[in-house]
Amino acid sequence: MGSILNPLYYAVSWVMVTFHSLLGYVFGKDGNESIKWSLSIIGLVIVIRIILIPLFVKQIKSQRALTALQPHMKEIQKKHKDDRQKQSEEMMKLYKEHKTNPLASCFPILAQAPIFFALFTVLNAIGKNPPEGKGVLTATDAASAAQAEFFGAPISETFLGTSSGTVKIVTVILIAFMSATTFTTQRQLMVKGMPKMDSSNNMMLQQQKIMLYLFPVIFAVSGVNFPIGVLIYWSTTNLWTWGQQYYVIKRNPTPGSPAYEELQKKRSSKNPNTTNENIDGAAEGSVIDPEVKGQRQQPNKKKKKKK
Repeated sequence: MGSILNPLYYAVSWVMVTFHSLLGYVFGKDGNESIKWSLSIIGLVIVIRIILIPLFVKQIKSQRALTALQPHMKEIQKKHKDDRQKQSEEMMKLYKEHKTNPLASCFPILAQAPIFFALFTVLNAIGKNPPEGKGVLTATDAASAAQAEFFGAPISETFLGTSSGTVKIVTVILIAFMSATTFTTQRQLMVKGMPKMDSSNNMMLQQQKIMLYLFPVIFAVSGVNFPIGVLIYWSTTNLWTWGQQYYVIKRNPTPGSPAYEELQKKRSSKNPNTTNENIDGAAEGSVIDPEVKGQRQQPNKKKKKKK
C-alpha cells in the first residue's frame, strides 16, 4: 500500500514544502513557522480543488441529467413496484443509456480520499519522536513542522493521542466547523438547488438526505483520530465546497429549482417588458437572454405604430 501511495506522498509533501518556501518571502525565513505550515496545508487544498474543478463540473452535469430522468424513473418504479430486482435492472439500463451515474455526487470526495490519506501519513511522520521526513519533506522540514501550532495546538497532534486540553478544544471546534459547513452545503442544495419533486420515491433526494445527516456523524467519529493538520485540510476543503455550491446555485441554478425561479424573477424585474410567458416557457437548462426578449418585442411595437 505504501509503495502505491509513494507518488502521492511526494506530491503532497512537495506542495507543502513549496508553499512553505514561498511564504518565507512574506513572513521571513525565520518567521512564524506555525503560520507558514498552517497556510501550506491550506495552499494544498487550493491546488487540489483547482485540479478537481473538471470533476465538479461533471458532477453537476450528472445531477442535472438525473433530474431530467425523474419522470422515466417514476414510470419504472410504478411498472415494476412488486419486482425490486427488475426495477433495479431497468434503472441501471436507463442510467447507461443516458450516460449518467447516481453516485456522481460522491466522486469529488472519493477523488480526495487518497490525497487525504497521504497527508495523514505525512503528518503522522512529523508527529513521531524524533520527527521523520516523508516524500520530499526532509528531517529538518519535519522537525520545523512538528513545532508548528494552530491556535496553540501542534498540527501533528490528535485528540486521542494527547492529554493537552488545547489540542482537544481545537479538535472539537474544527470538527464542529466541518460538520456545520457540510450540513449547510447539503441543506442549501436540497432547499434551493433541487427541482420541486415528489420526495417519496425520489432516489436523488433520498441520497441527499442521507448525506445531510451522515457526513457530520462521520466527521465527529473519525475526526478525533486525525492530526490537527488533517482537520485544517478537511475544514478548508469543506469551506471551498460550500462556496462553490453557493456560486453555482446563485449563478447557474438547476432548471425547475427554487433558486432558478428566483433568478428568473430577478431577470424579469430588471426587464419590465418581459412577459410571464417568456419566463415560464423558458427551455430547461437555458436562461433567457434579455437581448433576445427585446428583439421579440420590437416587431410588436412597430406594428402598433403602423396602426
